[in-house]
Amino acid sequence: MNTEVNLCGIKMKNPVTVASGTFGYGREYADYIDLNKLGAIITKGTSLKLRTGNNSPRICEVPGGMLNSIGLQNPGVEYFAQNDLPWLRKFDTKIIVNACGSTIEEYVELCKILNTLDIDGVELNLSCPNVKAGCLAFGTSYEGVKEVTSQVRKVLTDKPLIVKLTPNVTDITLPAKGAEDAGADGVSGINTLLGMKIDIDKRKPVLANNTGGYSGPGIRAVGVRCVYQMAKAVNIPVLGMGGITCGDDAIEYMLAGATAVSIGAGNFADPETSIKTIEGIEKYMKKHNIDDINSIIGTVEMN
Repeated sequence: MNTEVNLCGIKMKNPVTVASGTFGYGREYADYIDLNKLGAIITKGTSLKLRTGNNSPRICEVPGGMLNSIGLQNPGVEYFAQNDLPWLRKFDTKIIVNACGSTIEEYVELCKILNTLDIDGVELNLSCPNVKAGCLAFGTSYEGVKEVTSQVRKVLTDKPLIVKLTPNVTDITLPAKGAEDAGADGVSGINTLLGMKIDIDKRKPVLANNTGGYSGPGIRAVGVRCVYQMAKAVNIPVLGMGGITCGDDAIEYMLAGATAVSIGAGNFADPETSIKTIEGIEKYMKKHNIDDINSIIGTVEMN
């Protein structure tokens, strides 16, 4: 059976990656799974300079998943390049860096640096709902996505560019088209849905930031719908994510049009989720006598 997929020129041994922000830079998970088995690792959001993130509490459980308001805490690209990237490169898997910023200028300067590093691709984060500037502010419209993506594309000349999109819009196909028209090699989604949990005794939000990103199995149906719509609207590959916890979930996304999938909150519930998902995909292929996983991409038959 062939499980290899080509995501925007990134040849992955299987279609399973780990979603940004749920896997750190891989060190914590290396104690639990063989990172060599992953199709790719997408790093946590990495910015031009160190970010301290939001105040605590910034994580809480909700029905069907969790809310997070981490605020893209990370040590910055220079630290990543000197400390985390050499470690990641010891493994036989593709490395995709999730890039975040507060201004167009920050995105551009960051991607200038990423263009020089030994990485396999960049996922441009235009969809995080937990920061007060950048990301979501740019990612909710055709014009905003096109503007940032086009400026980044000018400096990111040697790496595949995937633009990560938010479901917190009326029509996700418009930002997807903005990314494609600006020269992106692919789009990914969905990022988290904006949510809130209230402590009814204190009559205050549980999270210090008041709202946070909702992820987990509860958002999977939204993610599948968005991936289907994006795949129909653009002619570039789609990386699908949102509530995937097993092989069957991944297959659902691929039938909807995803070339590959990312495991997010599922990593917190079970650090072996990504490996079990890979095994589940192979089990599905055997059950249905599928020789090549690429043959099922976008083949859902609508009623």
